[in-house]
Amino acid sequence: MPEAQDRRWRAGACRRVGSLVSMTDSYAAAAGLVARSAAAYVSGVPQDPADDGFFGPGSVTWRISGDLAGPVAGLRALMLQALHPLAMAGVDQHSDWRQDPVGRLAATSAYLSVLSFGEKSLAERAASRVRRIHQRINGLDSVTGRRYAADDPDLLLWVHVALVDSELEARRLLGSPLSPQDGDRYVAEMVVAAELVGVPRDLVPASVAELEGYIARVRPELRCTPAASESMAYLLDPPGLDFDVAEIWQDVRSAAVAALPGWAREMYGYDEPPPLTQDWQTGIRQALGVLDAVYLGEPGVLEARQRITLRVRAARRG
Repeated sequence: MPEAQDRRWRAGACRRVGSLVSMTDSYAAAAGLVARSAAAYVSGVPQDPADDGFFGPGSVTWRISGDLAGPVAGLRALMLQALHPLAMAGVDQHSDWRQDPVGRLAATSAYLSVLSFGEKSLAERAASRVRRIHQRINGLDSVTGRRYAADDPDLLLWVHVALVDSELEARRLLGSPLSPQDGDRYVAEMVVAAELVGVPRDLVPASVAELEGYIARVRPELRCTPAASESMAYLLDPPGLDFDVAEIWQDVRSAAVAALPGWAREMYGYDEPPPLTQDWQTGIRQALGVLDAVYLGEPGVLEARQRITLRVRAARRG
């Protein structure tokens, strides 16, 4: 990492604690990201559900849904997904991420929210829409010369695994790791998510060990293409942020880069991050806490969180 960033990580964000709260309004306005993501989240949490969906309040999926590490996990997942040249070619050639990157992120957030908390019928319909979209996406990757199709189970599985692995790693990095048993439970719960978009069940890793083995097998296919480099550069340094907001985002993106496996950082050309310290970890969590406070201030988010929390507590008592 650059020397200045190294110093900031070592000192942590503690120096800026007094000014963090005053930054929330400007962050909320940044490109509509918070408002659109919040609306997408709320849309997927039903008020009076007919059933508990595919996971339910007793699941690890529900229990970890509000963890502060979520934004870091999401950004890390996108960075890993982009390293598969065929998956990245499909995004680059068939999406409007350059014109409306926030819209794409909001649509993904809405789908994940419905999948996690919605009734089974709603989750199945949402997955069906995703499969229909994927059926229309195919082409030729100019880097590898290989043809791709978005509904290829191998590509869908890589996207799935990157997301699941990132959730586990972000929590470990930021001090809220799952126990080995809950880690395996979470990976096993997520198998249904891969199945819903078209991946045969017997291909999907169902434990942390299987997840790690799958990533090791896919690694030789990965590379940082120009499209991956361009799209991730935008996400790591989005235009239009004022200085204070950019400082907070820098902490979030630094955590996402630090959470990447070493081989992925090398592909992107990033240096080894500085050693993890308590001050660094605390500073990142404080920055994430500010973003979460803004998120909770959006219409319906607090109520949706409360509905999930109450149902999780009821499941524990039961």
